[in-house]
Amino acid sequence: MSITIEEKNNYSLLKIREEKLNSVNSPDLKSQLVTLNKQGYKNIIVDMNDVKFCDSSGLSALLIGNRLCNEQNGKFVINSLQDMVMKLIEISQLDKVLHITNELNQAEEMMD
Repeated sequence: MSITIEEKNNYSLLKIREEKLNSVNSPDLKSQLVTLNKQGYKNIIVDMNDVKFCDSSGLSALLIGNRLCNEQNGKFVINSLQDMVMKLIEISQLDKVLHITNELNQAEEMMD
């Protein structure tokens, strides 16, 4: 899976460089999130601007990231969702659980 990670002062920014987040590549995202958490990063922004499709295993990976950050009293924010992915999150009612922003600066402000 193509993910870039930028480590900032008080958070990590993961950019998913794939059109699909599914059962094929979501284990890679999960392992990246677990690794960052073990390295002490409790605040994570996941930029999903390139992701046009997400299935239940992709949602599961995002929920794991959310849980890991919450357990550390941190913040987990998903940024730049495409319409199809946002619809899936809304249908699953995860928009009430996850922090979602449209702009990176909104996500960064949540990290303060």
